[in-house]
Amino acid sequence: MLSPVTDPDGAPFWQYAAQGELRVQTCADCAEPRFPPRPCCPHCQSFASEWRRVSGHGRIWSYVVPHPPLLPEYAAQAPYNVIVVELADAPRIRLVGNLVTGPGAPLNSLPPDRIRIGAKVQAVFGGTGLPQWVLERP
Repeated sequence: MLSPVTDPDGAPFWQYAAQGELRVQTCADCAEPRFPPRPCCPHCQSFASEWRRVSGHGRIWSYVVPHPPLLPEYAAQAPYNVIVVELADAPRIRLVGNLVTGPGAPLNSLPPDRIRIGAKVQAVFGGTGLPQWVLERP
């Protein structure tokens, strides 16, 4: 499996995720959340930021089920899903991940026909440091 590529601006996101926390970079001056992380706030141009914990609740904004798999490392798990989640407490932020049956479950653990745009999801962490998503009401 591929590991996330980190840079100085985004490294805290992955550090918190490794601890099982979903946090987003937020402007310390205007309180606007931003993702992807970057040094300057696009709203007020402040360089002050902090990492605020978010609930991890969201809804599926979009998804795809790749056929055939795009990368050879994922061939054994095909078909698998990739979803875009709009966060409930930061609706302008959308995160990419996989919808699974539980923390640490394989990418292909949920049948593609169970995925619906607008479905409510919750972030989970399975020890890999990568946020995954589960349906709130399976």
